Amino acid sequence: MRSLRLALSAAVLTALATAAEAHTGHGSTTAFTAGFAHPLGGFDHLLAMVAVGLWAGLAGGRALWLWPLGFVAAMVLGGALGMAGMAMPLVEQGIVASVVVIGLAAALAFRPSLAVGFALAALAGLFHGHAHGTEIPVDASGLAYAAGFALATALLHACGIAVTVIATRFTLPVAARAAGGLTAVAGVVLAVRFF
Repeated sequence: MRSLRLALSAAVLTALATAAEAHTGHGSTTAFTAGFAHPLGGFDHLLAMVAVGLWAGLAGGRALWLWPLGFVAAMVLGGALGMAGMAMPLVEQGIVASVVVIGLAAALAFRPSLAVGFALAALAGLFHGHAHGTEIPVDASGLAYAAGFALATALLHACGIAVTVIATRFTLPVAARAAGGLTAVAGVVLAVRFF
């Protein structure tokens, strides 16, 4: 029953995420809600963040919490850089590449060392965070906005982990790997569309 509730919660969050607005400035919002909505409304962000959870769930052990933590920590750093107006090269390309690379890592159940996985997740987080930080509303509190996008990101990672845990519990880890593969394909489609 608990597994069913987790799966339904993940499905509802994913369905709601596609309807959210990624870009603020439309109607009244608070800094926290604007930050929370940003990762949920951007398809590229949504794919990468769930894929980090899928990949960490498939790797298991300390990667289960360490790789998502690396992503979130680097994302907050990237957000601070973006809020401060510091330029970072190839942000959009890095975001799209993260969708493809992390999706492939999940699809292939790639199990590098903890340090290498952490570094890959953190690099992806840095790009995503910079994009979040540059889009902060002018009148918003940077701290509240960062707290919102960090919480939403952690929840998206948890959705990916939940899918993997549930799939594994039902002896279908291939379902989590297939979700990673679909993420990589979606990343390629995004790359073709944007570049």
